[in-house]
Amino acid sequence: MLRSRILGCGAALPAQALSNDELAARFGLDTTDEWIRERSGITRRHLAGPGDTATSLGAAAAREALARAGLEAAEVDAVIVATATPDSAFPATAVRIQAELGMARGFGFDVSAACTGFVYALSIADALLRGGNARTVLVIGTEVYSRILDWTDRASCVLFGDGAGAVVLRAEEGERGVLSTHLHADGRHAGILHVEGTTGPLRMAGREVFKHAVTKLAAVVEEALAANGLGRGDVQWLVPHQANIRIIEAMGRKLGLPAERVVVTVDRHANTSAASIPLALAEAVNDGRIQPGDLVLLEAIGGGLTWGAALLRF
Repeated sequence: MLRSRILGCGAALPAQALSNDELAARFGLDTTDEWIRERSGITRRHLAGPGDTATSLGAAAAREALARAGLEAAEVDAVIVATATPDSAFPATAVRIQAELGMARGFGFDVSAACTGFVYALSIADALLRGGNARTVLVIGTEVYSRILDWTDRASCVLFGDGAGAVVLRAEEGERGVLSTHLHADGRHAGILHVEGTTGPLRMAGREVFKHAVTKLAAVVEEALAANGLGRGDVQWLVPHQANIRIIEAMGRKLGLPAERVVVTVDRHANTSAASIPLALAEAVNDGRIQPGDLVLLEAIGGGLTWGAALLRF
C-alpha cells in the first residue's frame, strides 16, 4: 500500500522571545504573568523581527526538514504552505519559499484554514502523493500573527506568537505514514474568530471558541479512530494545535493519555496558528520522543470555523 511517510521535520522561530511580563511592559497591557498563565498556560512567545517574514521562517523550517530527511530541495515536487498571514496576496508564500530554496521545478500553493491549516495542507499532500501527482512534498505551516494583532486587546494579543514548522513527505509502500485525514468547516461560526479585512486586526470571542473546540475536537478524534478500526488506547502520542493548555489537557484526558504522551509547546511558543502542529511535531520527533512505529494523532480547530484530525504511523 502506498502511503505518505514523513521523512523529516523542521522548525524555525524568530530570535526575539518575550515573557508575559516583558510583553505587558512593551505594549502597556493591563495584565499579569499569572493572569495569562492561568487562562492559557503561556509563559512566553516569539515575535517576528524586522527581517522575519512568513517566507523566511517557512524556508528556514523547510531547510531543516530537508536536512533531517537527507534530501535536497531539487528533489521536491510540490510545496504546500498553510498560512493565514502571507507576505502578499500573491504570489503565494509557497512559491516565494520555492525561490528561497533555489527550486526551479515542481509547483506550490498556499492553503488558508487558520489554525487548522496544517492538517488541511497535510491532507492535500497525502492525496497528491497517493494519487501519483507527486513523489516528494514539503508541507509548511508559517505565521507572523504579531502583524495582525490588536496590541490594545489584552484578551487576544497575549495568546499568539510567530514561527514556522515543516515536514517532508514521500510516497512509499508499507504500513507507515499518513493513515487518514478528516476535515470539517462550518462558516456559520465565522464571526467568533476572524480577521477584519485583509490586514487585521484579529477578533476572537474566546469563550465561544473554547466551547466549540471541546466538542468538535472530541468528535473528529473519534471519527479518525473509527475510520481506522482503532481505539483510544492505540494512540501513543497526541500532537494537538497549541491554542490553550486547558483544551490540550482535556483532549489528553479523553484519550486516556498520560501528560508525558501529549506534546505541549504552547507554554513557550503561544498559539502559532497553522505553524503550531508542525512546530510541536518537529520538537517531539527531533528530540527522540516519537519513535518509528508510534501511532500519532494530530488535531486542530481554527477560524472559519475549521477543524480536523490526522492519524499517522511513524
